[in-house]
Amino acid sequence: MRAPSPTPDRTTEPYRWRWLILAVMIVAEIMDLLDASIVNVAGPDLERSLGAGSVGLQWVIGGYALTLGAGLVLGGRLGDRFGRRSMFLIGLATFTASSLLCAVAPNIQSLIAFRLLQGAAGATLLPQGLGLLRENFSGPELTKAFAVFGPVLGLGGIIGPVLGGFLIEGDFFDLGWRSVFLVNLPIGIAALIVAAKFVPKKAGDRSVRVDMTGAALVVASCALLVLPLNQGQENGWPLWTWLSMAASATGFALFALQQRRTAAAGREPLVTPGLLRKPAFTVGLGGLALFFGGLIGTQLVLTLFLQIGRHFTAGEAGLGNLPLAVGTAIGGAVSGAFLADRIGRKVLQIGPLVQLAGAGVLWFELDGLDVTSFSIWDIAPGVAVAGIGAGLVITALFSFILAAVHDDEIGSASGVLSAVQAVGGSIGVAVFGSVFFAQAKAGDFTGGFHRALIVQACLLAVFFAITFLLPKKGRPEEEQHGTATATAPATGSDAERHLTA
Repeated sequence: MRAPSPTPDRTTEPYRWRWLILAVMIVAEIMDLLDASIVNVAGPDLERSLGAGSVGLQWVIGGYALTLGAGLVLGGRLGDRFGRRSMFLIGLATFTASSLLCAVAPNIQSLIAFRLLQGAAGATLLPQGLGLLRENFSGPELTKAFAVFGPVLGLGGIIGPVLGGFLIEGDFFDLGWRSVFLVNLPIGIAALIVAAKFVPKKAGDRSVRVDMTGAALVVASCALLVLPLNQGQENGWPLWTWLSMAASATGFALFALQQRRTAAAGREPLVTPGLLRKPAFTVGLGGLALFFGGLIGTQLVLTLFLQIGRHFTAGEAGLGNLPLAVGTAIGGAVSGAFLADRIGRKVLQIGPLVQLAGAGVLWFELDGLDVTSFSIWDIAPGVAVAGIGAGLVITALFSFILAAVHDDEIGSASGVLSAVQAVGGSIGVAVFGSVFFAQAKAGDFTGGFHRALIVQACLLAVFFAITFLLPKKGRPEEEQHGTATATAPATGSDAERHLTA
């Protein structure tokens, strides 16, 4: 009888199906990241089909990012304990099933609930990718795998609105907006079959403890923050919204205290407590949340302005995001290829200044619009310049924040950064959505966009100030992935590094 193929490691022959595993990881995780933005163009269709108002739309978009971010670090820990293959398959199966539930949702309330479930499934799925690559690649091949893995995942954020617009406008089989979720089914099922057959089994470490108390505090604190931000504008900011935000701040403080006590008692905390005592890292977390909150929020406002304010179809609104995507790709390529290495931390200061310049150009473009002959080219220059500035920051930001932590803290730090980025995006959807709809309800769509640009400018100004507190040099790319020999072995807690794309 032929013996089963051994689990690959650095002392055995490389696993023959390792490149197929890379392909499955890329497909599955692009699908996960794609769903963060693919529904951005579905607003008018959701309103017509399910009666979704502004708050419902914010929950459909931001709720996914909320549970995704709140569960990322926990998802990594579960992979450590129960095995990354097992958690990847569970996460992928749940994500695919929840996509089907979203597609058949009979009302906006059930769609929101299924989107929250879909985000939680994504939090289980995403952190396993890098760990599975480490288990099946080694040496120079591992570096090559990461070189492919990261840029391709970046496509998820770029093509999300474009693909969503194509599917909705195509209205295939009269499915409308439901097709943006149904498209996950064949992809998810195929990836599940291939992964189950070809990803080698490797047991997890049952000695790893999963801090469920810490995880519950994180989820509750995030929910207490996003709930009033989504509902406050609609309800006139009653007292409970302020109490909820205060309770959220208290919850995060309790989480930090609980993590220190867990570590002091000799148990494994969800987050390495030493990270929270590093000023550069904690300040960097705040900057990360502000930056991505502003970026995701203004991208949403751009789409809403095109669809609701200028009556673009879903397909046209999706293509309207291309100047931002192209600008971001250009800025990221320049920053990653040479600029960040040559000028260090200054790239994080040039980036927001370029974004502010783009926002200024966009402001005057909006003022001079001819509503009778408007096209995306009327605002493309300002949007593209803002995208270039964003790309300069996106490519480099993680490396400078991670430079403030020790090698043995990389796994935990990367997971926390990815989680904060996702939750920051969810907060951005809530804040910018509320700002835009406050004016849009009175028919002042340009005013709503202007107010969103003011909010973004304020966030960028604070982010600019924070960059001076970060390390002057970033951590090398290979050390961010834990592939450098000086870096301690990374674990599944290394939540997806390239979520930043």
